[in-house]
Order: sequence, then structure tokens, then C-alpha cells
Amino acid sequence: MAVTLRNYEKLLEDLRGSEFDGTFAMLYGSENIGLQKSRYERIARSFEELYGAAEECGFFSAPGRTEVCGNHTDHQKGRVLAAGVNLDAVGLAAGNGENIVRIKSEGYRMDVVDLSEPYPKQEETGKSVSLVRGVCAEFIRRGYKIGGFNAATASDVLSGSGVSSSAAFEVLVGTIINNLFNDGVVSAVEIAQIAQKAENEFFGKPCGLMDQTACSVGGFVEIDFKNPEKPVIDKIDFDFAACGHRLCIVNTGGSHSDLTDDYAAVRSEMEAAAQCLGASVLRETDKASFVENIPLIREKCGDRAVLRALHFYADNDRVLDESQALAQGDFEKFKALVIESGRSSYMYNQNVFTCADPQSQPVSIGLALCEKILKGKGAWRVHGGGFAGTIQAFVPDELLGEFKAVMTGVFGEKSCYVLSIRPVGGVKVI
Repeated sequence: MAVTLRNYEKLLEDLRGSEFDGTFAMLYGSENIGLQKSRYERIARSFEELYGAAEECGFFSAPGRTEVCGNHTDHQKGRVLAAGVNLDAVGLAAGNGENIVRIKSEGYRMDVVDLSEPYPKQEETGKSVSLVRGVCAEFIRRGYKIGGFNAATASDVLSGSGVSSSAAFEVLVGTIINNLFNDGVVSAVEIAQIAQKAENEFFGKPCGLMDQTACSVGGFVEIDFKNPEKPVIDKIDFDFAACGHRLCIVNTGGSHSDLTDDYAAVRSEMEAAAQCLGASVLRETDKASFVENIPLIREKCGDRAVLRALHFYADNDRVLDESQALAQGDFEKFKALVIESGRSSYMYNQNVFTCADPQSQPVSIGLALCEKILKGKGAWRVHGGGFAGTIQAFVPDELLGEFKAVMTGVFGEKSCYVLSIRPVGGVKVI
């Protein structure tokens, strides 16, 4: 299907009117329409200042994501349940008829990529320009069309909030290329795979596919990584807006920069346990056989490896249970399973604080406060990789004020993000 672009002045006129209101209500909530109009106009003005008023241009958006279940299961070829959220990266883009891509992100230097050089550059490792180059290169490698374009972008997917700002940016770039040059025919799943390739091979981060898939597909999405090259992805039909809860992500503080060894140990210990059973990852093993061999695994890998493996088996199955609860509209059961998952992460996966600094436990404090406020009413768990950073909570509307007041009182004024689940992923905003 051909993608409709608009003259810059017409786009601005439609934005100021009511043309975008329905879409903004769906993406961000009806209470945020005015805020998003101002935000989009700011992006448009930035585009005009940088490149002039384009004859044909369009807005594009890609959301951040939240991991809902399947904590540290993806690297073992396991299942995860994730969801897109209403924080997003937005860009106004237009083809430029050149072989150059220019992307100016708000607050950052412009990224410029020559499309005649679709290969990793060592000096770009760890920089956003490498993600742009990587996405472009993978579109070329897969035989899709590509061309030069100019874009101005802004993101409220805050770095460090645990909702995957880099994946949102990668998916945004892929969504722009898909719509400007390929009539939108590239699937959301393939855009996610393209984005992952960019992050792995160009940016230099060996991430899994969960973040990019959740950002690209949107809504609640169950992902099975048994075959990582062809993950099985099921979007779950659940109207989060009607369930009487808000999703809160609380940044409890603490840096992830010195936690590389902690993250690596989770994966290496799970894989060491699998190797005792003749497999490379736990998904390739049988739980009953594992239990029979616990004495051997304790001897060879240590007790924590056993506990982390038990967490994997339970959370991998729990993804199916949570997905089913959502599909059946049973939000109470879903919340009970969220709490189970969080307890498993705390007790068995042991990624709520680092043993290297047991005196610092902000995530543990956050979870304790969640239980005090939400017990019997909401749900809570560690969010993402753990050890420091964020927690996730499903908070009933009537408790939102109290919850936010307590969290911001302990962790700071901007620590609590009140979100909703966004029903779509990477899109052209029309």
C-alpha cells in the first residue's frame, strides 16, 4: 500500500487542527492530545530549521517497551511476554534525493550516514550513528529499497528508565525507511530483526530480540525464541485502557555501568547448568532431567546456578499462563502471576541487588514499598535486567496518587513514570 505523505505546510495545518486527534488519543491517551500536538509541532519546526519545508514528508513513531514476564529467559531461547508503552521516539522525515541519511535527534549531534558505506565502522561503535548505519545496511542486505532522507526526531523514551530507548530509535529508523522507500511492506517482525542486527553488529551490543520486537509490534506480545532466527510471535488482544489500572515504571536509581559481570553471570550460570545436561542453553533441556541431576549440577556449577535454572523453567512456563490470563480477560489472575514472577526473580534468579555491594538495595526497597501499598490490589516485580534501576507495578487507578507520592518521596520527583500499554508498534502517524 502506497504511503501518503503531505506538504510540510499542510502537515502543520492538519496538526494544529483536529486531523491527528484520534490517532494521538490512541497512541498516548486522550488526556495527552494537547501535549503531543505541541511536541510534534516542536519536531516539525526543528525539521524546517534544519532542512526547509519539504514538499512531501510524514511523521513516524516507535514506542518504548516493558518486559512483563520472562525475566532473563530470552538468552536461553525461552519465552517472554512484553508490551509497547506510550513513551515513544517520533520523527518527521522526508526523502532528499541523495545517497545520504541525516538524522538530528533533539539534544544530540546530527547523525550523517553515506549509504555507499553500508558496513560497520570501528570509530562509530557505541554511538547512535552506528545504529542508523546498521539499519540502513541491513535493509540493503535483505534486498529492500533504500534512499537518502532527512529527519528530525525527539524521544521521551528516557535512557535508563528500563523501557529501551535504543530499540525505539532503531525501530523508528526502520519504520521511516519501510514507509518512505518500500510502501510499508516490510513486516514489524522483520524490522525488529533488522534493528537487532544493527545493535549487535554495528553498535556492538549483543542484545536479544525482545526489545526490538516489542517496540516494533506493540501491544502485549508473546515471543518464543526457541528458534531465534524465526521467533514465534503472538500479539494478545487485551484492552489495557479498560482494566482500571496504570502501568508504573519506577526508577529507583543506581548505575548499570558497573553491573556487566552481574548480568553476564546470570547467563553463564544458566548455560553452565545446561551444559551439565549436554545442552548449550536451558530451553534445550528437560526440567525433570534437571531436577534428577541437581546434585551433579550443584557440584559442578554451584547452588546459585541451580536456583537460576529453576527460575528459568518456572518463568518460561509462566509466560504462557500470563498470556492466557490476558487473552481470557482475567486481569486478577494476570496480576497474581506477575507477583509470582517477581518473587522468582528475587529468590531464585537473584537479580534484585548485586552481591558486590549488598548495602545498596534500592530495588529491594522499591519492591517492599510496592507490597505495602499494593498487596491484594495490584502487582509488582523487578523490571528488566535488574540489580539496579527499575521496578514495574500495575497500580489500580484509585491508588495511583498514593503510589506516586510514596515513590517520588523516596526515589525523587521524576522517578515514577505513569504509563499505559500502546496498542501499536512502529507506525506512520496519520
